[in-house]
Amino acid sequence: MIAPPVFPTFQGAYAAVLRHVTAHHEHVNTARGNDSHEIIGASFRLSDPRQRALYLEARPVNPVYHYAEALWYVGGLRNLDLIGHYANRRRADSRDGTTIEGSSYGARIFAPQPDGGPSAFDRALELLRAEKDSKRAYMPIFEARDLDEIGHPDLPCLVGLHLLARDGHLHMVTYMRANDANRGMVCDVYSFTLIQEFAAVLLGLRLGSYTHHVGSMHVGVRDLERAGRVVEETDAAGATAAPLFPAPVMPFGTTWQHIRTVLVHEELLRTNQVQYTPDDVAGLNLPPYWQRVLLLFEAHRQLVNCPADPVDRQVLDALEPGARWQFERRWPTRVTAGAVA
Repeated sequence: MIAPPVFPTFQGAYAAVLRHVTAHHEHVNTARGNDSHEIIGASFRLSDPRQRALYLEARPVNPVYHYAEALWYVGGLRNLDLIGHYANRRRADSRDGTTIEGSSYGARIFAPQPDGGPSAFDRALELLRAEKDSKRAYMPIFEARDLDEIGHPDLPCLVGLHLLARDGHLHMVTYMRANDANRGMVCDVYSFTLIQEFAAVLLGLRLGSYTHHVGSMHVGVRDLERAGRVVEETDAAGATAAPLFPAPVMPFGTTWQHIRTVLVHEELLRTNQVQYTPDDVAGLNLPPYWQRVLLLFEAHRQLVNCPADPVDRQVLDALEPGARWQFERRWPTRVTAGAVA
């Protein structure tokens, strides 16, 4: 069996997938009116899952949403309050206007069982602590009941996550029934690799490789032009181009209490009950890694609640450099000149 192609960064894998699907698609898929070019059965591997971020002029990303979605998952949440705030489009996924069921992957992984038993994530980690070479640490997402409601957009694209501890490293394999290579894949890989890194920290293991398998890999026809610009930009940079910024490393001391603290203060910022300076956040007993995540939410709070003003330069300069670069390109009219990344 041939292993999937390996990339040192997600940006390289992303460009390669877009290049392949746009140039060599096998089908034109018209499911639910969303025309797309499709490849059946696509895979790639990241040798360093921390290199999950995109730094592309042709594809500005939202670093605030990346962390918001990852924390929504890790928090085991279903409600729209958090995720709908950072991406209003997610409200269309809700059946009742208050929760999301199918694509709330975190609720299926991190929430306790209905009988009060441990979550799938906790059970997977406990298995790996007891049997270090286990092949059974698989966390299923897609269920038979997800096939019951034909036509509803809120079905899990994620089939499951598989953790494998080998030689002191934690590897993860992701299985997806479908992935929009230009849109959803960017956020999915970010969240899933962050979950992998958190699991490695909790297990005291080094971060291993990340493998992404997809049944239907596709690019929407409406996105073909932008996908072409991404391919052009990455081709011009060269296949061996180094990332613009070093990847932030989740500290080995990260605990569930840190995650809970971040979620508590994210809600306070989201609901505009507080406003924080870097000094304020430094006093919250969080590692610098998580302080910078909270400062992203503070920057977003200012975007939403102070629409006539530029975002506080002191807050922006305190961000992780790669996230600051992304923020400034996503909202160029809301930033002033400041520190050079």
